[in-house]
Amino acid sequence: MVNSNFIGRNKEMEALCDFYNSGRFEMVTIYGRRRVGKTELIKEFLKDKKSVYFLAAEGNYKENLAGLTRAIHGTMSRMTYRDFHGAIDAVCELAKKEKIVLAIDEYPYLAKSYKPFSSLLQHAIDHNFQDLNMMIILCGSSMSFMENEVDGYKSPLYGRRTGQLKLFPLDFETSRGFFPKFNKQEQAVLYGTTGGIPKYLLEVQQKQSLEDNIKRMFFKPQGLLFEEPNNLMKQELREPALYNTIIGAVAAGSSKLNEIVTKIDAEDFDSAKCNKYIKVLIDLHIVKRELPILDKPTSKKSIYRLNDGMFRFWYKFVYPNLSQISLDYGDTVYEYISDQISEFMGETFESICRQYLWRENVAGRLPFRFKDCGRWWGNNPKAKSEQEIDILACDHKGSKALFCECKWTNEQVDSRILDNLMDKASMFNYSEKYFILFSKSGFKASLKKRTYENVSFVDFKDM
Repeated sequence: MVNSNFIGRNKEMEALCDFYNSGRFEMVTIYGRRRVGKTELIKEFLKDKKSVYFLAAEGNYKENLAGLTRAIHGTMSRMTYRDFHGAIDAVCELAKKEKIVLAIDEYPYLAKSYKPFSSLLQHAIDHNFQDLNMMIILCGSSMSFMENEVDGYKSPLYGRRTGQLKLFPLDFETSRGFFPKFNKQEQAVLYGTTGGIPKYLLEVQQKQSLEDNIKRMFFKPQGLLFEEPNNLMKQELREPALYNTIIGAVAAGSSKLNEIVTKIDAEDFDSAKCNKYIKVLIDLHIVKRELPILDKPTSKKSIYRLNDGMFRFWYKFVYPNLSQISLDYGDTVYEYISDQISEFMGETFESICRQYLWRENVAGRLPFRFKDCGRWWGNNPKAKSEQEIDILACDHKGSKALFCECKWTNEQVDSRILDNLMDKASMFNYSEKYFILFSKSGFKASLKKRTYENVSFVDFKDM
């Protein structure tokens, strides 16, 4: 297991240090889904600084007031302020003496336990803190709350924020640093099953095999990830059972709204109601609405997919087998599903390839600089069928395009894959077309002997 909990947040750390060293008052919001590493980032940042760090509790007014008091005066202090006004005044007095950072972690819990707190903090900023060389950090896992109730224009704190950091899961290249002893293909599977979430990446034990790690985390009743999605849902949602069913339907392949409604098959559960539930899951970054890369936001071709690798793995393989795993038959379940992991990795590999393309794009190592890339699907009038392109990227002028196919299989890619991709590309009227084939297992010699000026072959081991 990696000893350090702090990997891959250098840019965020640099940003926080820039705010801290600005010489003026700063208020920064930090938010992102649970387990993404927000608390570790804050703690690492505060290590060499005078600070008041308070982790709010999902409790009542008195509990949070007592907790903030202990954060200000130390855990051994027996005093408690009469109200939050006293606590904020105490922070102000500290800031007048020396530069401090006030960091409130899980701020939504505090704001919900005492609804006037945001107004109280706003008043303190406007009349006291604004003139002090201090820094406030408000952090939260409830992204909708942070975006609407803290950063939103209706919030009392609107206009007081001087910066914000939204933390996302780590990318593949960064995630590899958590388990360097595994080979690259094993690292990709571990990245896919953990979704690049630091908390889960840290759970990987390098002395165990890939199979044993997955079994221990997902297929043992005591495993960290055996009940993780259920626990996260209970923390965030009032009706976790129905949300579970919706996510399960998406994980099983129901990607369109009407397909999800049909799968749920519940009385009074129509498309309008389903859409409301899905929007909540999108706010939580569990589900994403996806459009073909070239379509406008109003397109009716939208589909829904799971936005989190761990959720995708859990709902595909663990959720349908909870009873058996609870009875300690996890090894048998894993044996049954193990040959399906390669298929599961197809979507993960597409994501890894997109990350690779963005790096190459920024470095200027592609035939042109693209403005965006993503999946495309639609009707092929020539073939008279619905077809997909794994990755399509185009330039700002719409004259150049890059078509990519991503293959996570044990077979080497042959010429049929390239010919099929070129055939699909013939639907588009770009003046310049380029092609990249990505492969986990390499390419057949007969394919690589064919010479093309506009075709590249990228082996996963060389990415």
